Amino acid sequence: MKIDSTDDISLTIAASTFAALGSEQRLSVLRCLVRAGHDGLSIGELGQRTGVTGSTLTHHMKILAQAGLVVQQKQGRSIICAAVAYDEIRNLSNFLLKECCADSADANEDQNNG
Repeated sequence: MKIDSTDDISLTIAASTFAALGSEQRLSVLRCLVRAGHDGLSIGELGQRTGVTGSTLTHHMKILAQAGLVVQQKQGRSIICAAVAYDEIRNLSNFLLKECCADSADANEDQNNG
């Protein structure tokens, strides 16, 4: 069945973003950054908290950044900070939940009675 939708986020973008989260380490990195809040963490601190360090962390951050889930900024001369792109994560959640239960019998009854 083909479903036409006018979601704010396209199916292609959503699939790509979910693919970026298809690694336990990347998901762990993202969760750690969500916990850290808007200030984010230095790469070193992020590595210590997640146990993912060096080139592996750099690789995961690159994939998460390409997916639009994190941003990296240089602060000072050498400290790289990573912070979560909360709007993108919110958009991804909304993509999944926007039509929650739209095809269930209960949803149809609620619409007919409303």
